[in-house]
Amino acid sequence: MHQRTQNPCEIIDRSPVSALQIRVLLLCFLILVMDGFDTAAIGYIAPELIRNWGIERAQLAPAFGAGLFGMLLGSFCFGPLADRLGRKSVLLICVLIFALGTLASALSPSIEVLAGLRCITGIGLGGVLPNCITLSSEYSPARRRMLLVTLSYSGFTLGLALGGGVAGALLPTVGWQGLLVIGGIAPLLLWPVLYFALPESVCFMANNPRHAVALRRIVERISGETDWQQVRFAGDAPASLGRSPLSALFSQGQMTRTLLLWLTFFCCLLVFYLLTSWLPTVLHASGYNTANAARISAMIPFGGVLGGIAMALLMDRIGALRILPWLCLGAAAALALTGSQLHGAVGTLVIVFLAGFSLTGTLNNLSVVAATLYPTASRATGVAWALAAGRAGSITGSMLGGWIFSNAGSLEHFFLWIATPALLAGLALGLMNRIRQKPQAEIEPTA
Repeated sequence: MHQRTQNPCEIIDRSPVSALQIRVLLLCFLILVMDGFDTAAIGYIAPELIRNWGIERAQLAPAFGAGLFGMLLGSFCFGPLADRLGRKSVLLICVLIFALGTLASALSPSIEVLAGLRCITGIGLGGVLPNCITLSSEYSPARRRMLLVTLSYSGFTLGLALGGGVAGALLPTVGWQGLLVIGGIAPLLLWPVLYFALPESVCFMANNPRHAVALRRIVERISGETDWQQVRFAGDAPASLGRSPLSALFSQGQMTRTLLLWLTFFCCLLVFYLLTSWLPTVLHASGYNTANAARISAMIPFGGVLGGIAMALLMDRIGALRILPWLCLGAAAALALTGSQLHGAVGTLVIVFLAGFSLTGTLNNLSVVAATLYPTASRATGVAWALAAGRAGSITGSMLGGWIFSNAGSLEHFFLWIATPALLAGLALGLMNRIRQKPQAEIEPTA
């Protein structure tokens, strides 16, 4: 009997969402909750380190910077590796690295040792996010991809926010070492579950004949059908398989889009890290007490969760690159107006919420867009290197914040300075929308 060829990603697109796909999205969500918690852990334990080690706040800078630099390295290294070895295999390695790195950090005797261990931890953290995004994207049907992957990605934002509540409740009891131990043990407990319950990407397996039997079993569970014995599964064009994953980012008309995507990530994460690092200080300078400053600052991640989900629903209908430029320009407008609202608590709360809704909402969906721009053989690399550009922006933002704060002249000008990169990101996204993309074999933008 003649054997027909079928792309498994097309089967996912036309089938109802199965229990297996929900399991993948839920496991990626849990991984990202822990990723977000361990990413933010250094910030939550900073006051304890200052008190216990008798150091100045400025002396913590190497530990903060080392973690961000490690994330940059992790994004650069583990994206191409995942395109070669598989998403699941690399994800398991990354979870193990950041779990053990966080545990080891609890034994740090000095800030220098902690900085080194935070760099190692950051390498694992930097590899987790792009692979979770890629895996959840490849298990999501095109008609609901933006929403499903954004819900999964929201685990990272939730982990950032959850860390504050957990730290506030447990730090007085367990200390900074105990908090890091919890941050390391939790992913270690999840690791065996991931090993046995998390499947490899169907898109990746379709291009690797040795996965044929496992792929057929997964397709049966997703489709609810068993008549796949006479079907040969294949992914995107074989021509892409012999090339370096990185080369696909700059070939076939992709160079301009890739560079614009990197610029957008750089600008958005520069603003996000600058804002989250310096907003409490700015609010204190405006007369807000610690409790009110924390409450207002929390609107950045909280608004982002709501913005990411709300916009994902819209993007699945209209198209991501038709919505994101306006969302990013909205962030620029909200940031530009923030300085003029600082005199009133309600006005400040509302404008910061709008900034979080639009800026963090853009970031939550931008990673999903990155996964739609590249074929299977280079998708993890594309997402990881875009996030690496964003990590470079986060490092720049954390370094520039103090300089801008000292040289802006006024708080109104401070926020105008911050709004400028957000404006540039909106323009870059607008240009991306105008550049025609060559169709991909499996995952296309929902526009």
